[in-house]
Amino acid sequence: MMNDRVNIRVVDIIGGPLCISAEDGQKVFEKVLPLLKNGKPVTISFDHVSIVISLFLNVAIGQLYGSLSEDEVRALVQVEGLSGEDMELLKRVVDNAKKYYANPKGYDAAWHEEGNEDEQ
Repeated sequence: MMNDRVNIRVVDIIGGPLCISAEDGQKVFEKVLPLLKNGKPVTISFDHVSIVISLFLNVAIGQLYGSLSEDEVRALVQVEGLSGEDMELLKRVVDNAKKYYANPKGYDAAWHEEGNEDEQ
């Protein structure tokens, strides 16, 4: 039973084909994270999405590296339905996220964003 992969369709969560806002990225993140924390493998499907920007990917997927280890994310998360160009974008987002979460203090000092504290 452990291997029941959960398919998350981005268009269903955000209600449309444009992956351009941080708010929508957060919706995807909040849907995916609890599943991953329970060890459930997840496929994030971008089928029927027409536009994806890095801001959205940072929040939806990059943020996962702040909550889980790189190994866990790699083992549990699959992304499908992105064009080659968008996969490149995702790769950059993931690389940046890994660097950021390896040294968040250094980055925050250099690049502080107001009002982004995690609410526990």
